[in-house]
Amino acid sequence: MKKLMIAMLTLAVSQVWAQGFEGTIKWSMKMEITDPAMKAKMEEGQQKMNDPANQAKMKELQDKMNDPKFKAMMESNPAMKAQMENMMKAQQGGSGDMMSNMMPKGFTVKMKDGNVLTIMEGGMMAGEMLRQKDKDQTVRLDRDKKTYMVMPSGGGGQGAASGPQPTVTKTSETMKILNYNCTKYVITMSERGQTITSNIWTTTDIKDIDVKAMAKQRVGRGQSLFYEGMEGVPLRIESSTPQGSTVMEVTEIKKESLKASDFTIPSDFTETKGMFGRN
Repeated sequence: MKKLMIAMLTLAVSQVWAQGFEGTIKWSMKMEITDPAMKAKMEEGQQKMNDPANQAKMKELQDKMNDPKFKAMMESNPAMKAQMENMMKAQQGGSGDMMSNMMPKGFTVKMKDGNVLTIMEGGMMAGEMLRQKDKDQTVRLDRDKKTYMVMPSGGGGQGAASGPQPTVTKTSETMKILNYNCTKYVITMSERGQTITSNIWTTTDIKDIDVKAMAKQRVGRGQSLFYEGMEGVPLRIESSTPQGSTVMEVTEIKKESLKASDFTIPSDFTETKGMFGRN
């Protein structure tokens, strides 16, 4: 499930769709664990988290993170610090459901001139990712700490070409999403002995988003947001593996003028390295 979360985050970052489109697209996201063994482990982890002794340890760790010496030590590894902070927020969320709090609830994608700013909402992966077209790079932004990390390069390069080849089947099923007519495609592929199945609902009603660019983007080890043999722009993605399922759906498409400054790294930000970023 962790790999599934990372894949979804990468998907959010790699949506370099727009050539003529400028505006905001909002996605909802729902993840569910279906594997009994994994569900049992999560329930066991939840019970341990609810144990008073572990709650006391978590409180102790919180206090330690506020200690000036510990803060100074963590400043040398801001990525690890951010991960710890997000994990603590997820584990101590208001609902008390550790798994639910760890999962993202959705994300917002802002696009302008081929640049993409993705804001992940909730869960351990909460934060902002900025894809800059002119520099051909993706960075993770931390506006609170005024830092950024350049993420490892990926996408539709050599590794993507040698990845697993999917089977794309167009169906006769249709549905409306945001009043756009959508057609269902079924995508199946094998990866490491497991079968991954995705239902992708696309529309041809949207004309100013470059679907050819989408075919070059990857969301994990060979998985993509768009495949050759499909037509239209994806508005709903239903993915399932033996471990769990994910449903993502566009909830709003708003064409609007956006500030160019939203797609630049602020001049007072400092680059950090390591932990998912380039070394």
